[in-house]
Amino acid sequence: VAAAMAEGEGRGLVSVDYEVSGRVQGVFFRKYTQGEAKRLGLVGWVQNTSHGTVQGQIQGPTARVRELQEWLRKTGSPQSRISRAEFSNEKEIAALEHTDFQILK
Repeated sequence: VAAAMAEGEGRGLVSVDYEVSGRVQGVFFRKYTQGEAKRLGLVGWVQNTSHGTVQGQIQGPTARVRELQEWLRKTGSPQSRISRAEFSNEKEIAALEHTDFQILK
């Protein structure tokens, strides 16, 4: 029964955009984000912006997406200093729109 309960939130797929501010460029933030996303089985992308932040999109089971959101908010790469993580455009999706998690230039 517990497994079925835990499955409840994780069944639907969601897509969410994110932008992380702080010391997040030049500290392997994208590489670590990609590694964490792959570990969680998520798809999407990450890229540096011209104004010193890192942005991207995450897609996957709701519970796993929440885990990566928490990681983006609090953890990041070892050398990073996260001041803010903003999430937007969250929506349920019927199918994943990406095949893997990519670092975009």
